[in-house]
Amino acid sequence: MFVIKEYIARMPLTRSFKETVQVRARCDVEFRVELFRSALECMLEGDFETGKRLLRDYINATVGFDDLAKHLAKNPKSVMRMLGPSGNPRAENLFGIINHLREKEGVRFELTAS
Repeated sequence: MFVIKEYIARMPLTRSFKETVQVRARCDVEFRVELFRSALECMLEGDFETGKRLLRDYINATVGFDDLAKHLAKNPKSVMRMLGPSGNPRAENLFGIINHLREKEGVRFELTAS
């Protein structure tokens, strides 16, 4: 299992690093699903900024903001802003994004108490 959130959270997000993450996510299903799972886990643990950053990387590597925005009936720039550093998406929008990505990826995540 990858430990993506610690790895990416500590790395400077240069253009080449972002591109490397996206290329790996496109080619490696396990990495891609772990990137998505790590984004959700970060958000649930209260690290919303890292979660949004990972979710943006996942979206860029998979469906893209244009496709996601069409599904949400939103402007692509609005969706990008929601998940940007100062973005604060409403719960309805965030869960709409997560559900669409989950369906596209064909995964289901379960919460467990620890």
